[in-house]
Amino acid sequence: MKRTKNIVIVSHCILNVNSKVEGTCEFGNVSQRLIKYLMDNNYGIIQLPCPELTIYGLKRWGHVREQFDNPYYRKHCRSIFEPILDQIEDYIKNGYKIEALIAVKGSPSCGYNLTCSSSIWGGEFIDKENTDKKIEDLRLINNLGVFMEEIEQTLIEKNMKINIIDMDEESEAVTMEAITELLKGKGN
Repeated sequence: MKRTKNIVIVSHCILNVNSKVEGTCEFGNVSQRLIKYLMDNNYGIIQLPCPELTIYGLKRWGHVREQFDNPYYRKHCRSIFEPILDQIEDYIKNGYKIEALIAVKGSPSCGYNLTCSSSIWGGEFIDKENTDKKIEDLRLINNLGVFMEEIEQTLIEKNMKINIIDMDEESEAVTMEAITELLKGKGN
C-alpha cells in the first residue's frame, strides 16, 4: 500500500464498542462502514483513549456533561490526550496531514455538536419517583463533550486546526455523507 500521509483520529469507542457504557447503542453498521471507508481510502487511524473508561472502568453508570465538568476530569482528559498530541505534532512535523477527528454525537465526553446533559443527574437513585424525575431531565444540548472541549482548547493553544465532526451512531447515511464530504479528495 502506498503511504498517503493522511490520518484521521477517532474516538475510542468507534473502534472498540466494548468500552461504551453497558446497554448503550453499539454503532452497528455505521462504525464498520466508516472504518472500511477509511481503510479503502488509505487513511491512517489514531484511536483516542476513552476518558470515561480510563477513570471509571467498565462497571460505570451513564453520565452527563455536568458531572464531567470539573477540574479533576478535565485534568484527566488533558493528561490522556497528551501522548496523542505528541503523535499529532510529530506527524505534522514530518509532512503528514491530520484530516479530521471523528467524535461521537451525544457523548458527555466525546460529543462535538451535541452532548448529553441534565442539571439534576447525580446523587442516589433513592426511589422510582426520584429516578424517573432524573431520567426525564436528560436531554441533548448543543455543546461539546468535556473531552472534546479539552482537545479543542489544547489544539487552539498549539495553533493547530483539525476538523472535528460527530459520528451519529443512529444514522449511518448522515454520518457517512458528512464524513465523506469532509474528506472528499483527501485520501488515496
